[in-house]
Amino acid sequence: MTQQGVRWTADQVLALAPDAASRKAGSKLGAAGPWSEAGSSDEGTVWGLCKGSGSKPYQTVVDIADTAGPAYKCSCPSRKFPCKHALGLLLLWAGEDDAVPAGQAPDWAEQWLAGRRKRTEEKRAAEASGSPAAADPEAARRRAERRAERITAGAGELEQRLTDLLRTGLASAEQAGYGVWEETAARMVDAQAPGLAARARELGAIPSSGPGWPVRLLEECALLHLLDRAWLRRERLPDGLAATVRSRIGLPGSAEGPPVRDSWLVLAQYDTADAKLTTRRIWLHGTASDRTSLLLSYGAAGRAPELALPVGLALEAEVSAYPGAGQLRAALGEQFAPPGPTTARPRGVTTAQAAVRYGEALRDDPWLDAVPVTLDRVVPTPDGDSWQLADAETESALPLTPTARSRPGLWRLVALSGGAPVKVFGELGHRGFTPLTAWPEAAGEPVSLC
Repeated sequence: MTQQGVRWTADQVLALAPDAASRKAGSKLGAAGPWSEAGSSDEGTVWGLCKGSGSKPYQTVVDIADTAGPAYKCSCPSRKFPCKHALGLLLLWAGEDDAVPAGQAPDWAEQWLAGRRKRTEEKRAAEASGSPAAADPEAARRRAERRAERITAGAGELEQRLTDLLRTGLASAEQAGYGVWEETAARMVDAQAPGLAARARELGAIPSSGPGWPVRLLEECALLHLLDRAWLRRERLPDGLAATVRSRIGLPGSAEGPPVRDSWLVLAQYDTADAKLTTRRIWLHGTASDRTSLLLSYGAAGRAPELALPVGLALEAEVSAYPGAGQLRAALGEQFAPPGPTTARPRGVTTAQAAVRYGEALRDDPWLDAVPVTLDRVVPTPDGDSWQLADAETESALPLTPTARSRPGLWRLVALSGGAPVKVFGELGHRGFTPLTAWPEAAGEPVSLC
């Protein structure tokens, strides 16, 4: 099927937005008013001119057929990818058929596409010719040993910090403030243990997180202590758990698992950001293998990661797993076709079965925040001041996380359900369930809740 015949839904387009502001601005540009000379090709290219504040319209082009997800080019000064003009163009294309007619791409769009094709061919040629000679393995081993020594020293220092906290009492954490933990995190960065640094920063924020913070602080201290001890005794651990510990500490790894070729359904995509980095999480479900995999993509602060896959579409591709017990992270390998429509849905479980699945996952990875779960036939139901997803057939339910209750996606879920059962994919952790995507019980397109 040519890309000209594949029409996305508005939800699938808006799921590509890097943030809520871009989603709102792009929605305003999804009508024909500001656009001129819009067109599309059978090869999967969409282009158009969008009227802006200046005298010249912005030149916007999107390559939908790119196997790594849509690629964008716009002459506007925005640093967001996709920008609001690219989102608006895709919304226009996803609407009425005659809004973006088939045609021949203008020269400015063809030049960008030709450049992309050339770079892709050069990359494939470089990969086919083989990589440069491997670095000196002995030098690499010495570097790994030196880093391990620094991490061990950092873990010992962190253990002393935790010991001091428990000796003086948890109340001292509130009096000491955030600065002490920020200093501890900086020492972990020096020790080349970014995973320990991140958890130390999280400890510093707990005393100001509201009622019940001492319990939460003690829980997190226990998990951090467990990670410290696991690192110091990593040689005695099973290989899978040792790999998980290295990952949690922050050591880099590579996708060593055998490639699994499948039709991968894009379950959900969402971003989290801090002052330095934007992290994009994309959940995939193998329709034949019944495997769930997580793709991670990164962008510098203020810039969205390049990899973007529309929710609800499926791509024929190979995926390779990273090492570690219970780890679902994977790397996207060769892609054999761009994302396209599918009627596939993931197999669901009850809320009780989902809770059991989370408990089993903690056995392999005690530091796991959440596990991906698809719930079958659940109804969003008020629970006092909160919300829960209740099984339509039983009396069991899962509470929604505070994050989920504050998102507009909750009301999209309630509207989709209308009191009837729905299928919901999301992440289940100790704070509850965060819904990310939902499907009506009857046939219908998925609704992104991110």
